[in-house]
Amino acid sequence: MSITGSIANALSGLNATSRRAEIVSANIANANTPGYGVRKLDVSAATVAGGGSGVRIDGVSRLVDNGIIQDRRLADASLGDSTTRSAFFARVEKSIGIPGTAGSLSGRVADLEASLISAASRPDSEPRLHDVLNEARGITKHLKTASDDVQTIREEADQDIASNVKRLNGGLQQVREINIAIAATQARGLDGASLEDQRQQIIDGIASIVPIRQVPRDNGTVALFTPGGAVLVDSKASVFEFQATGVITPSMTPSGLLSGLTLNGNPVDTSSSNSMLKSGSLIANFAVRDELAVEAQSQLDAVARNLIERFQSPTVDPTLGPLDAGLFTDNGAPLDPAAELGLSARLQINPVTDPQNGGEIRRLRDGLGATIPGNVGYSTQLQRLTSALQNPQPVTSGSFSAAERGMSTLVSDLLSEYGTARQAAEADVAYSNVQHQTFKNLELQSGVDTDREMQELLLVEQAYAANARVLQTVDKLIQTLIGL
Repeated sequence: MSITGSIANALSGLNATSRRAEIVSANIANANTPGYGVRKLDVSAATVAGGGSGVRIDGVSRLVDNGIIQDRRLADASLGDSTTRSAFFARVEKSIGIPGTAGSLSGRVADLEASLISAASRPDSEPRLHDVLNEARGITKHLKTASDDVQTIREEADQDIASNVKRLNGGLQQVREINIAIAATQARGLDGASLEDQRQQIIDGIASIVPIRQVPRDNGTVALFTPGGAVLVDSKASVFEFQATGVITPSMTPSGLLSGLTLNGNPVDTSSSNSMLKSGSLIANFAVRDELAVEAQSQLDAVARNLIERFQSPTVDPTLGPLDAGLFTDNGAPLDPAAELGLSARLQINPVTDPQNGGEIRRLRDGLGATIPGNVGYSTQLQRLTSALQNPQPVTSGSFSAAERGMSTLVSDLLSEYGTARQAAEADVAYSNVQHQTFKNLELQSGVDTDREMQELLLVEQAYAANARVLQTVDKLIQTLIGL
């Protein structure tokens, strides 16, 4: 080999070694950077006229395990879905109130029962009659607050949907733009690994909103799909559309005054069972707004209806006519079964018993329809009211079973329903979180190994020293030749 060839070989080796050192340094510096793919310098032997001519740099490879990343993204979507649902059930359970906590619905029913028993033992005591009125009013306020909470949850879910759609559209557009940049970079023979890191971070950022599957395309670009087959990004970015609503009432539905979701102008089925989105916080928020919260409102309304029906009867209060309102009313009116939706928010005490509304407290003792005061020692009517609260009665609406039950049992069943649902949702969150952490750890294991990179750095130093020695040897040979 000629001296010139030796110099060329050593210089190409130094160039490759310098590039390897840069890549190793970048790998170590970004060991904990989300979305960073470990780099590896691709080299091969350069040849000229069939002979060795040093080292050729072929490019830089970005090493990631796309299978693990794909599984982790699906776990992200599952975690976003289960977390959203779990938060809903926890809030409804809290609105109903855990037994034993101050102001729980079951506690209020128990307090009403206790106040009725106390008043029946001293029907002449107006303070005890006022206690009955206050405890009954406490139940109406509690059910109204719970109903308002459910509608607030729907409004928040509606706003979250709008936020998710905005983030999703922005992320999909960014992925398309980076695809174009990567293709252009590769066409010029440049390193596009940093752009791929950025693209991965963006996709990871929206993976909890909708489940995403990534498919490689030509020139380093990717296409994104949902497991249900919806195209998110390919030659262009898809566009989701949604219009947020300010205030939501129980009567508002997606087929009425609430916005649905469209993809490129086409309606998207957002029902939990049929949607092509399958999981993620976006579809979970639709489930909260249009299914779970609607069911919760229905259950609260069923409790309110049952409460009205218990006292709206001449059997309970002989002074009432067949169409007269009892102790509990629908905004002061008798129950209208055809207008049950939102009843829990309209539940009120019959104003004829409320001195604050021009009523008389003695009607709790004498009967709501009694025109003149009765015997102050009369306790029969208070006993009837107590029995109406305690006696098993069928629940005629909601999704409760057909079994007859007293009011305290009905309220306990309502709480049990949402407590059980919360526990199941929390179990789903725990399972999804384990999946997420498992795939995240596997992803980290396939990422930057700092020990390996330090070993690589030692090899780089050895290669640099070897090439430097070649140049030193050549220099001595040249000096010798010049000296001759």
